[in-house]
This record gives sequence, C-alpha cells and structure tokens, in this order.
Amino acid sequence: MKILFAIQGTGNGHISRAREIVPLLQQYGEVDLLVSGTEAEVSLSQPLKYRFHGVSFVFGTNGGVDNWATWKIMNLRRFIRDCWSLPLKQYDLIINDFEPVSAWACKLQRVKAVSLSHQCSFVSANTPRPAKKDPFAQWLLKNYSPTAYHVGFHFERYDTFINTPVIRSEIRQMETSNLGHYTVYLPAYDDKTLLKHLGAAKDVKWQVFSKRQKAPYQSGNVEIFPVNNEAFNKSLASCTGLLTGGGFEGPAEALFLGKKVMMIPMRGQYEQQCNALSASKLGVPVVAEINDQFGVHLHKWINDDKKIVVDFPDETAQIVDNLVKTYAKPQSIIV
Repeated sequence: MKILFAIQGTGNGHISRAREIVPLLQQYGEVDLLVSGTEAEVSLSQPLKYRFHGVSFVFGTNGGVDNWATWKIMNLRRFIRDCWSLPLKQYDLIINDFEPVSAWACKLQRVKAVSLSHQCSFVSANTPRPAKKDPFAQWLLKNYSPTAYHVGFHFERYDTFINTPVIRSEIRQMETSNLGHYTVYLPAYDDKTLLKHLGAAKDVKWQVFSKRQKAPYQSGNVEIFPVNNEAFNKSLASCTGLLTGGGFEGPAEALFLGKKVMMIPMRGQYEQQCNALSASKLGVPVVAEINDQFGVHLHKWINDDKKIVVDFPDETAQIVDNLVKTYAKPQSIIV
C-alpha cells in the first residue's frame, strides 16, 4: 500500500503529532510525507517526499498574526502550480493534517482524502465556538484544507468522529516532577514583552521557549531558550505549570501530565479562541491578552493549586488502524 501523509508546517503541533503517527502508518505500507508551511521549529525524523511553501500565517510580536508578513509570503500562483504537480493517483490512501496543498490538489484532481487533524473537529456543530460568530473564520476553517472524510481530535469527544488528543509516547512515558519553574510558549509575543511581565513575578522562575532566539540566555528570574523539542519536553515534565497560547497539542500534553495550564489565545485567530473556550470548560483559565492587568491574572493562577483531571487514553494505534481499514482502497489492504 502507498500512503501519502500531508502535514501542516505552521506551528509545532501538527509535526509533533505526526512524529507519533508516522511509525504507525508505516506498519501498513510505504508512506510518503508532505509538509507545507513556514513556521515550525520541530521536524520529522523521516525524510520528506514533498516540501511546499503552502499557505502560512506568520506569528506577530504583540499577541496576534502579522497580517502584512503573512500577505507578503503568499503566492497563489505557486500554490496552484503545486496542487497540479502532485501525482495523487499513485496513492491508495491520502491522509491530511490540515495541509492545504494536498487537500486542494485532491479536489482539483478528483481524489478523495481523509482528514486526521484537530481542525476537522470543527466540521461538527457540537464543537464549542465563541458566542460572537466570525463567518469568515468559519469559512476559512472549512475551506482551508477540505477533505471528503474526517477523523478529528479535541479535548472532549464532541461528536462520533472526534477522539481525545494524541499524546505522544515520549510524553506518556515521561517521569514527571515539580522543580518549581513555569514553562512558557507564547510565539505571538516578543521576548521583550514577556521579560517585562514575567520578570515582575520575581518569586517565580520562568523558562520561556522563544521562536526568535538561537542561543539561551537569562534575565533575572526568566530564562529564554530557543525552541527545541527535547528541551521543551524536559522543562514541561519538571514544571509547575504551562503558560501558552491557544493551541491544542501543547495544552493537551500538559494537562495529561497533571500540570497547571493558562492559555492566552492569539488575537484574531478564531481557532485558538475556540480551543481556549473548550479548555475553559475543563477549568483552564484563559486570558484575552497580555496587558497592564495581566499581572493580576498571573498572580491568581500561580497561587491556584486546583488540579484538572483529564482522561486521554492511548488510542492512537487503534484510530490509525480503523482509518486505514475504512478509507484505503480495498484491494490495497493486507491484514
């Protein structure tokens, strides 16, 4: 069996999940990997068959998307050319993790694909959304990476096709401790802003993982590190809590490890607003932005010892098995 697994490369969550899923898919046949996007710091250990520019959103420095930088890297002509260049007919199964080039290539070439992603959980009307609707954002979530079939992930099982989060084996097997520091990953804020506000909580040690740094340094009670998968996992395993954006995989892994979590969803990023709302229903505190009142929220969170208990069973192998047996071409399945 030939499988194409297409992965979104904006942010680290998609790549991190793929590190768990790719070895499982390889048990069923030959797997070609496709990545598009420009904002991930982690990488796959397996070689890529296809690497595309794709359609990426560039993180800003004050809590939102940098719209101008995002617009500058857009290249619609190249996107369409890339869609037509993919030889999709050779594959027995095409799996898509919110990756637009392969998704639109499938539509153009009339080939069916299955989403295996967090974002496809928003196909269900049961998945929480903010009270204030955003029609364009809803349209974008639906059409950014459209596929025929859906296997989703979210904090809770909001619908029959939605599963609880994929927790990587390296996280599940991790020995945890509490050394008293807090781990921080807020890629939409610059280091200067974080140093100012975190540094004000002088009795707390902070370990910040920054997209903008190539070498670690320390300023007072705040340590700044470049983004690195192993270093981040080590920090997360031994922290008191995680301060992060409105992503999905990072908060899910922290909750699984029994860590406190506070989320600051990116401004103007609808999916992150939805994620934060879902997490808040579990008891996770959510702050709209870092401003002059942020210290009050931070102090309250630091002094809150409430534990959130989640049930994220290890079902990834079974999910992959069901996906392959349900959506691959029948003649290609060998059990």
